[in-house]
Amino acid sequence: MTWTELVLSAAPERGDRLAVTEVRTGEVLSYAALSRRVTQAAAGLRRRGLRPGDRVSVDLPPGIALLLAVHAVSWAGGVVSFAHPNGQARMAVTYNRFDPEETRQVFTVEPTPGASTFAELYTGDSLEFGPIAGPALALGDTVLSQADLTDDLRRMAKGGMIGRDDVVLAAVGDRLRSLRLLGLALTAGAHVVLAYEPTLIGCRVLMSEHRATMMVGPADLGRRLAGQRGIRVVDEMVFSQRP
Repeated sequence: MTWTELVLSAAPERGDRLAVTEVRTGEVLSYAALSRRVTQAAAGLRRRGLRPGDRVSVDLPPGIALLLAVHAVSWAGGVVSFAHPNGQARMAVTYNRFDPEETRQVFTVEPTPGASTFAELYTGDSLEFGPIAGPALALGDTVLSQADLTDDLRRMAKGGMIGRDDVVLAAVGDRLRSLRLLGLALTAGAHVVLAYEPTLIGCRVLMSEHRATMMVGPADLGRRLAGQRGIRVVDEMVFSQRP
């Protein structure tokens, strides 16, 4: 089982149950919708010429767009890179800023002149099978394989930190930490509420609104929320170690 396959493994059982809610954009994805978008976008990337092993620069902040882009590239067999686009990147995914001379193809989250939108990749059939193995994520000079990322996710899951009935308020600003947290929560079948750069009062409101059972964020914010009844608080640095 590969990285993205493991992240999406709860989708058949969880179906229309909530998977991810992003507070900043108001976007909500069920498990079924998450799986469908990832596999459709992967098929779209293949149609646009992505080949197994090709690097794709993903320049997006933590959020649903990052989750979809990273796992679509992974499912298509590409290698995700957070580095600025250069000659090594065949494609790039960004919000709305790009240099057309740096990358062959650019997909933007927001409609942008000269670029295709990432949403265009959702049209057409889904890619039924992802890669069996191979490189998946480039972090500087280190390239992590599908096996590296799957083993990392399974190691975290053994700790039982997140369960299927949890609602996790995620106040994590780092992309890799966010992806590791999302991977763990989605594998468990939990619901993740993404609150980018939240305040203390904002967190309390979101905890009440979404009936959160767990909060993951900066240590200083966690200490101030630790007294909330029924809430488990986890320092985001738990997810900072590289796989």
